[in-house]
Amino acid sequence: MAGKIWFITGTSRGFGRVWTEAALQRGDKVVATARKLPGIEDFKEKYGENVLTLELDVTNEKQVNEVVARAHAHFGRLDIVLNNAGYSLVSTIEEANADEVRALYETNVIGPVAVIKAALPLLRKQGGGHIIGVSSNLGHVVLPVIGYYCSSKWAFEAIHESLAAEVKPFNIKVTIIEPGAYATEFGTQESLKFAAGLDIYADFKQQFFGQLVSFERGNPAATPPSLFKMVDADNPPLRFNIGSRNLEGVRAVYAERLATWEAWDEVSRAAQGESN
Repeated sequence: MAGKIWFITGTSRGFGRVWTEAALQRGDKVVATARKLPGIEDFKEKYGENVLTLELDVTNEKQVNEVVARAHAHFGRLDIVLNNAGYSLVSTIEEANADEVRALYETNVIGPVAVIKAALPLLRKQGGGHIIGVSSNLGHVVLPVIGYYCSSKWAFEAIHESLAAEVKPFNIKVTIIEPGAYATEFGTQESLKFAAGLDIYADFKQQFFGQLVSFERGNPAATPPSLFKMVDADNPPLRFNIGSRNLEGVRAVYAERLATWEAWDEVSRAAQGESN
């Protein structure tokens, strides 16, 4: 079902660019945003009035409010609000300083929340909409060396799950997209920040990065048809995997967690105490 109006953050590269282009190609309209306009000006040249390109730093709440309002006024409604902007902090838990962790959360968690809060009154007034947040399979499965990034996705997932229950009465749908490993620009210097390293972790990180090289990565260009099936569904899922390897990894992780909880269940139950 074409004819949707999208608001997408982080459209200069990666999934944001791929999905913006695909939505425009199928005849939808898109408000494409990025921190720097030169990276998305080509959309305007190719798609004319079907796209509105706006500069947006999601960590600037005042700008977020202005840009979301302008986007809604421009097209008269927003059917899909897709939070895609984000980056990864490469650091062991010991290495990153507090300012680096705060900056990560400002972009990956607080920024998307600002977009959601700016959009919600508009979506309620128009009678509904679909809020989509791009998380990761690392919202369930944790890797070392990028633990702070993983933690930002766990927070992101919890926020969206709570949001889904809160806005359901207003006919607002919520979906968390959980991509696996893909050959996007996410692994480039522009999408990664590195904390100052400690020598004690040098060998561990070298082994970790060596293992990452062997990860099978999907083709980002193959994702739009699956994305469109999800957004066009009458009842889209709260969580939506993208990729062929996610489910087996999540199954293994949760099987291990359940086995641990069950093994310690007697001890855990003993901590309940006597009921009054």
